[in-house]
Amino acid sequence: MPNTMRDTAKSEVMISAQGIHKSFGHVSVLRGVSLTLTRGEVVAIIGPSGSGKSTFLRCLNHLETIDRGTIVIEGEVLAHSEGEGKAQYVSEAEIRKIGRKMGMVFQSFNLFPHMTVLENIIEAPLIVKGMKREEIIPKAEKLLAKVGLSAKRDAYPNHLSGGQKQRVAIARALAMEPDILLFDEPTSALDPELTGEVLRTMRELADEHMTMLVVTHEMGFAREVANRVIFMDGGDIVEQGPSEAFFAAPQHERTKAFLHNML
Repeated sequence: MPNTMRDTAKSEVMISAQGIHKSFGHVSVLRGVSLTLTRGEVVAIIGPSGSGKSTFLRCLNHLETIDRGTIVIEGEVLAHSEGEGKAQYVSEAEIRKIGRKMGMVFQSFNLFPHMTVLENIIEAPLIVKGMKREEIIPKAEKLLAKVGLSAKRDAYPNHLSGGQKQRVAIARALAMEPDILLFDEPTSALDPELTGEVLRTMRELADEHMTMLVVTHEMGFAREVANRVIFMDGGDIVEQGPSEAFFAAPQHERTKAFLHNML
């Protein structure tokens, strides 16, 4: 996949996050982070532990609430603040509706251990979207084929490898038919030999023009698959740019030092 943004995608903003501030107690975790993600774009967020990457992702889908700033998902306002005022959120019903536009893949899989692979995938469409079993099961089976796990349809999570669990988690997120996928360090809990199968699935999604925001420590993925790379440190975006230029000629000293340690 080329590392240039697709011209057709530039006009359609999927996520607009502006001036996002978030603190836990007296600790400021996000210090005015702003990001725009367009349709079909793959953006990788990299940076040291504690830089605010995962918190930022969790703020986008309302797993954390922001203190100040504006979040707009596909033109619908999730939260906004006037000037220095505290962020105001839309109603709970609106939050749920907007949230369904995004799927989230966590580093720790979060599969239900008492449910089979198929049951894990169909649970949210059944409960949240009110779909009928006969309607969602064929879609779930197609998703399992997509991630190469048709043979594990009736297996339980404790019989799967870490890489297989994460691919089930990706299929589960896709079952809700989101427009955007958020990935929070999807390979950090995996042994190196299992990382490749998950990254391969993510590459295929990128080739299909899925809009993706990926917090990752996999520099190869960021370089080869992402259209744009963002480097965060200390709750700020220090540097960003098209992936090829970002890795070939980083501008900021903090970025250079981080990449030197990672590559």
